[in-house]
Parts: sequence; C-alpha cells; structure tokens
Amino acid sequence: MDADHVDEIVQHWAAERPDVDASPMQVVGRLSRIAAHLDAELLEVFRRFGLGEGEFDILATLRRGGEPFARTPGELARHTMVTTGAVTKRVDRLVASGLVSRSASDDDGRGRVISLTAKGRRVIDEAVVAHLTNEERLLSGLDADQRRTLEALLREWGRALGV
Repeated sequence: MDADHVDEIVQHWAAERPDVDASPMQVVGRLSRIAAHLDAELLEVFRRFGLGEGEFDILATLRRGGEPFARTPGELARHTMVTTGAVTKRVDRLVASGLVSRSASDDDGRGRVISLTAKGRRVIDEAVVAHLTNEERLLSGLDADQRRTLEALLREWGRALGV
C-alpha cells in the first residue's frame, strides 16, 4: 500500500520517540483529517442554500419530524445535540431569513414553538436532496460491502465512546 500523510507522521514519531506507541494516529489521525475534509465539502452544499451547518440541522430536524413541522427549542436542542442557547442563535437567523417562524405554545403561553415556513420547507426539501447527493459522491470511493463494514465499525466505536 502507498503511504499517506498519517503514515509519515507515525514513522517520524517512531524514529524520534520509539518508546511511544503512535499507532492510534493510524485511526484517529485519519478520521480527523477525513472529518475536516467532509465538513468543508458539506458546508459548500449548505452555503448554496444560504445555510450554515447549524441552520441546515434545525431545518432538517423540523422537516423530518413530519407534520406540523414544529418543535420547541428544547426538542430542537435534544434532536440536534446542541444547547438551547445555540438553538436560539440558529433560530434567530432562520426567522430573519423567513425559513422558520417562532410562536407561542398552545400548551404554555410562555413557551415557544419553532415551525417551518412554506419557504423553509421548500429550501430544506431542495437542500436535503443536494446534501444526500453530495454524501453519496463523498462515499463513492467505497463499495457497498466496505460501506456496511465502516457503518458497523463506526456504530460500535460510537457506542463504546458513548456518543
């Protein structure tokens, strides 16, 4: 196999610090490099729709939740794994863009409900298709068996890490 950048780093550590096992970099280093590359590639698609990753995540969470395409800020925080403060900032930007609306809760007048607008639904319906097409392109270097193996390994690792 051809050596890559991570192999070179591990080899340098082996030469300079043979007492230290740098082999974890073979996985974590590669995953970090791939994650940074994926983030940039995904963001490029989101920007075509005037969105950042956070805004896409909020719109996608509302859309995949089904009718009435509405959730409380707390629900959005749980489904997007960010704080309610981060949700508020994202929602503020989406309200300003006309992609979501914020209204009082029917159950509790003090509570708020975030809902997709018709414009927001059109944007996320188009953006998610472009996003999934992009993800398919990014995975095209792996065949179906490799993808299933990688999915299983990442799922197991995620469980072991508690994420």
